[in-house]
Amino acid sequence: MIFSKSCVYGLRAMIYLASISREGYVSIKGLSEKLDISFHFLTKILQELTGADLLESMKGPKGGVRLTKSGRCITLKEVVEAIDGPAIFTECVLGLPGCGSEKPCPMHDMWEGTRDEINEIFTTTSLQDMSKEGKAKDLRITPDGKFVWG
Repeated sequence: MIFSKSCVYGLRAMIYLASISREGYVSIKGLSEKLDISFHFLTKILQELTGADLLESMKGPKGGVRLTKSGRCITLKEVVEAIDGPAIFTECVLGLPGCGSEKPCPMHDMWEGTRDEINEIFTTTSLQDMSKEGKAKDLRITPDGKFVWG
């Protein structure tokens, strides 16, 4: 897995949120149950996404979280950078500082093209793109595949 577990869970939650109406808030408890993610772990992830202005939250009985803007306007890259930072799109795959054309690591040439492709895909793909694809093809978003799209 190239992304941290937090990032993977954040992507899953954001894709789900993009699949439903933005009118109201979605309870974090309900979201954690639907996506089969620990409530406490998900809460921390959602706090990061709220801090990055991708989500807004409201406390109280009708509270929860929702996207700050349409899923069409939020890219996968924004979600990844909010949780894992930009390194996957810019850094050496082995984590070596100064890796580049002049002082490459053993994987530099292979990783450079792949990294650029990943960057392009994540920059041009929105949460709405992923939620539409998921709904249309009934793709799974939970480990057991029992999730029903919103």
